[in-house]
Amino acid sequence: MANNGGSSRRGDDGVGVGVTPSRWRFFRPTAGTQLAAAGSMSIRSVLNRLNSSVDASGTRPVVPLGHGDPTSSACFRTAPAAEDAVVDALRSRKHNGYSPTVGVPQARSAIAEYLSRDLPYELSPDDIYLTSGCVQAIEIMISVLAQPGANILLPRPGFPMYKSRTTFSELEVRYFDLVPERGWEADLESVKAIADENTVAILIINPSNPCGSVYSHDHLAQIAETAGELGILIIADEVYDHLAFGSKPFIPMGIFGKTVPVITLGAISKRWLVPGWRLGWIATCDPNGILKETKIDQSIQNYINITSDPATFIQGAVPQIIANTKEEYFNKILDLLRNSADLCYGKIKDIRGITCPHKPEGSMFVMAKLDLSCLDGFSDDIDFCCRLAKEESVIVLPGTALGMKDWVRITFAIDLPSLEDGLERLKSFCERHARVEA
Repeated sequence: MANNGGSSRRGDDGVGVGVTPSRWRFFRPTAGTQLAAAGSMSIRSVLNRLNSSVDASGTRPVVPLGHGDPTSSACFRTAPAAEDAVVDALRSRKHNGYSPTVGVPQARSAIAEYLSRDLPYELSPDDIYLTSGCVQAIEIMISVLAQPGANILLPRPGFPMYKSRTTFSELEVRYFDLVPERGWEADLESVKAIADENTVAILIINPSNPCGSVYSHDHLAQIAETAGELGILIIADEVYDHLAFGSKPFIPMGIFGKTVPVITLGAISKRWLVPGWRLGWIATCDPNGILKETKIDQSIQNYINITSDPATFIQGAVPQIIANTKEEYFNKILDLLRNSADLCYGKIKDIRGITCPHKPEGSMFVMAKLDLSCLDGFSDDIDFCCRLAKEESVIVLPGTALGMKDWVRITFAIDLPSLEDGLERLKSFCERHARVEA
């Protein structure tokens, strides 16, 4: 039968006979290299690899201690007021169309008022840009700052989405260390050493993902002074705002907006436990108007004009979500996180080959160091995590994904029985692979 001129005949390898990629104009030998490099750095990519290592024939449930989504546990449920707000917004039939690119005015006003509660000045709705979650806020800010020759200062360890976006946008990254023995504070001497005339910004994540630390007022003031001396803006990732359950309260970087321009990234995803609702924001905390003078605010709006918006009905629900959620709800979540963090820290101390230099005080994570000299047969943290997934059906995130080789990040935002089970399995795994002294 004739093939009508098509390439339907297949060789043994499944490729059309006589068809070569170079024949097609869209083929480039290096096509996708940059995108592949960016994608391989993501937490999702690493977790996919770990989940594929799990023994499918195993009878025990997988214990997910590697991701930042606590909603798989029934105890970490959003406030009923938030659910009611979404239902009311949908039934109002006022939010079925497109929204303004910068966001629904009422939502912008509500978020400006919410953030201003903790600031010594008032934000206006014009200071707020709504985004599809905090991840899109990251994408926008990295894209806005990615000019030829520019560089940005990122913490190590840190949230890998920043590295992925800078790789994709070809913005040079320079790393400064967070010091575990000082509660994961930023090494500001290294910040000064790596910055130059092409440095445009420094990223501060507080409360910290992945470290679980919460910065003091004094340390935040030192960061602001350092950034002001260097003439760079601060990107303050505060998606875990107010999730502080230790001795130090959450303090927004924006209180230092008169010292240095601050761009705050946030979302309802963590405090309200609704990461799937994809509602985030960019807030320009800059009472001196420096971001307006330098046209950064206009660049943000220009980028937003060519990208997607958060769902309109979620935007419409924001004023009611913020106004109607009771403080008792937030206190309940903090109690859950505090108890989980205490359990996690205590259990880790009893595991040979793993140490935790700093008890978590915020967010949902703790960083723990692997001592592979105490364990037998592991090449690095990735090998350790893959074999843990295979043998124990426990998922923890290797530190290499966060810039810290031979560390792991453990999520404790999970119901206590599952957390205890997962940590007991981790202990058994380490005991089974303990190096025998000669």
